Amino acid sequence: MALAFFGSKTTTASTNTTAPPPSPPHRILTQDELKKIAAYKAVEFVESGMVLGLGTGSTAKHAIDRIGELLHQGKLTNIIGVPTSTKTHEQALSLGIPLSDLETHPVLDLAIDGADEVDPDMNLVKGRGGSLLREKMIEACCKQFVVIVDESKLVEYVGGSGLALPVEIVPFCWRFTAKKLEAMFENAGCVAKLRVLENGEAYVTDNRNYIIDLYFKKDIGDLRAAGDAMVRLAGVVEHGMFIDMATTLIVAGELGVTVRNKS
Repeated sequence: MALAFFGSKTTTASTNTTAPPPSPPHRILTQDELKKIAAYKAVEFVESGMVLGLGTGSTAKHAIDRIGELLHQGKLTNIIGVPTSTKTHEQALSLGIPLSDLETHPVLDLAIDGADEVDPDMNLVKGRGGSLLREKMIEACCKQFVVIVDESKLVEYVGGSGLALPVEIVPFCWRFTAKKLEAMFENAGCVAKLRVLENGEAYVTDNRNYIIDLYFKKDIGDLRAAGDAMVRLAGVVEHGMFIDMATTLIVAGELGVTVRNKS
């Protein structure tokens, strides 16, 4: 430490001990902000002239908004969208995105959609928004399927969040079908519940079907075997496991955005 002697003609320079100004506190991003970051990153995969599968849900909504914005700016041209739900259809129309269907475009270049869960092998749970059948039909036809999530959607195994694995079923004898599904996964502690609205009436999908939400206490094991067993059950239309379908996974978290491609 430099010293200065009082009364002396010569002094040494004192050390500047002034502390630097405190850095501003780090703001934690909201879940919706993380979804938006992932969605915008996914749109970077979109090129002019593509036919796109347009997903459903809060994360996919940000991607569709961005595609509409880039179309209006002229940065994207000649884009055609194939929507996965009535809600997405309405959103895309409001943004001026040209739309078509699978009959006209049976092979799509790219689909962008969110997911409710993603396991370490990039298998997905989808359908908590109610559009799992149309999502699976469209995203199964894509050359590339980009999945966008925030880090809260990452799980150790399908069903690991403790939240619903949706299964779309026909309304006829739905209680019977629900009991069959519950018994099918008894070893995983399965509980099957009919999805209902706030007024107590059954939730109805765009295809006029019901949804049974399955809740698990344990890992259900072989996903393909589980999926095959469900779709073989009379009354089941489709399940919400998207097995080996995602080609690219984009995850937004507090430490940034990670992009993972299926090996």
